[in-house]
Parts: sequence; structure tokens; C-alpha cells
Amino acid sequence: MPDTLTLTFFTFAIPAVLLVGLSKGGIGGAIGLLGVPLMSMVVDPVKAAAIFLPILILMDIVALWSWRHYNDRKTLLVILPGGIIGIALGWATSAYVSDDALRLVIASATILFTVRYFWQVYGPNSGRPVAPLPHRPAAATFWGALSGYASFVAHAGGPPFQIYVLPMKLDPKSYTGASIRFFAIVNAVKVIPYFFLGALDQENLTISATLLPVALVATMMGAAVVKHLKAEVFYPMTYTLAFFAGLKLLWDGLPF
Repeated sequence: MPDTLTLTFFTFAIPAVLLVGLSKGGIGGAIGLLGVPLMSMVVDPVKAAAIFLPILILMDIVALWSWRHYNDRKTLLVILPGGIIGIALGWATSAYVSDDALRLVIASATILFTVRYFWQVYGPNSGRPVAPLPHRPAAATFWGALSGYASFVAHAGGPPFQIYVLPMKLDPKSYTGASIRFFAIVNAVKVIPYFFLGALDQENLTISATLLPVALVATMMGAAVVKHLKAEVFYPMTYTLAFFAGLKLLWDGLPF
């Protein structure tokens, strides 16, 4: 049994897995950003990311089943190539790019993005309707690549995905179905570079296995809640969670 499995470890690891599981179930992908930083308080961040990957894949399987009837196929097809490119870039540059620099870029974009939303909805011109944005292939490739890259280095790909997809104002169920499929594919692809980097060793896999029951329960809870949320509740909640996740990333990336 790994020495890591102590009471202190589980005190931080269980809430971390609960947050990620709720996120995987559909309750705002942004709260999933808190998982790795929370677990990193008791283990090395690289180890925390490695422990989370098998858990994420199990969560993906549960979430895919829960949301099997919902998807936005066009959104998935447009943004997925960028996600794969981002994973490849993350693997190729993993030894050269600072994780903190990436956190600062993602945090700044996320905070500006959410502030813009709340200004449009609650600002002086809030009465004016904002038309949904159409698909933009160049933007999809850029934000998809940033999502794939951030997912590779820290399982933090949610905000870039949201920056591209949320302004299209999809039906909440279609949005969640597309999001779950995107990250299920991204996480499955990540197994290849994680394996070759030696992150999926026996110790990390053993630790992951001890947390799987928590992951299953949290993912099913998240899916059950989101399926009963209306769009006027789902979107403000998701943008709010994205804003606070951006603040968390900003704090993690600052050099002090």
C-alpha cells in the first residue's frame, strides 16, 4: 500500500474528487479546475495530475452513459481537432513551458470572458438581446488547442472550451453532452503521452483505485442535478463558476 494513503491525503483528495465528479456530471466544468490544485496540497502537482487521469476516464464513462441522448455534433467536430493539437503540443513542450505561465494566460482570458458576459446580461444595456455566435473554425481551433494543452498539463481545459462554446447559447443539455464527449476523447488520448512519460505507474494507479467509488457517486449526482436546470439558471451558474475558477488559476500562477 503506498505511503501516500494517509488521513491527511484523503482529507484533501476526497473533496477534490467530489468537485471533479460533480463537474463531470455537468455542474459547470469550471469547478473541475479545483481538483488538481486541491490534491496538490498533499502530493506533488505532477503526481496529482497522474492520479486524476484514470479517475477522469472512469468519470467520462459514467457521464457518457448519463448523457448518451444529448450532444451537439457540429460543435464537437469543429473544436475537437484543436483539442488533439493541444495535447500534442503539451507533450512536445512539457519540459520547456512553465505551468504558471499557462495558468496566467488561461486565467486572464477566463476572467475577461466572464466579466463580459455579466456586463452584457446585467449592465446598462442588459435589455438588448445578444444573438448567439455562429461556429468560427479558426476560433474553434485556437480555443480547442488551448483547452487540449491545459488539459494535458493540469486537467484544466474547461475554461478555454467554455470561452468558445458558451456564447453560442446551446441548449444546456446539448452543451453538456458536447462538453462531456470532448473531454472524454481528450482524456483518452492523454493516456498515450502520460504512459510514455512514466506517470501511470503502479503506485499512482493504486491511489486512483481507492478514490474510484467517490468519483462514481459524484458524477451521477452532477448529472442528476443538471438535467433539471433551466437555461436561465444553468448559464449564470456556469459563468459564475468559470469566474471563480479563473481567479483560482490566477492565484496559482502568480509568482509569490
